[in-house]
Amino acid sequence: MRNYDLSPLYRSAIGYDRLAQLAEHAAANKGNSGYPPYNIELLSENRYRITMAVAGFSMSELEITSEGDKLIVKGTKAEQANEQRKYLYQGIAERGFERTFQLADYVTVIGADLENGLLNIDLKREIPEMLKPRKIEINHSGLLNKE
Repeated sequence: MRNYDLSPLYRSAIGYDRLAQLAEHAAANKGNSGYPPYNIELLSENRYRITMAVAGFSMSELEITSEGDKLIVKGTKAEQANEQRKYLYQGIAERGFERTFQLADYVTVIGADLENGLLNIDLKREIPEMLKPRKIEINHSGLLNKE
């Protein structure tokens, strides 16, 4: 894979350093194993849900962390106490994982629950009032104001 030097973008663009960081992150991504599988749903205009298939993991083996614009979900399998199993076929993965999701601006985690082997993480985008579009009133005066 090629490495791209995005430093010229940092020098010539003001306020777009986050965009350049995202591009660097995408270029440096080594690929994800696809484990565990997940869905991302749009529930309404500003609500989302990430559903991850985490069969075999208990609540104590799962950890969800929100760090700035990243959501990190970790699963750590507890060691089996001297249990030696002899598998004829093992298709169920019993390994730990760490999956990172890049969150857009103003998206926060509002809750999570584990049901029937599915971990649901609910997200909401809350745009501050000062950033929402607003209508500007146009005053009518026959003369230009001169100061």
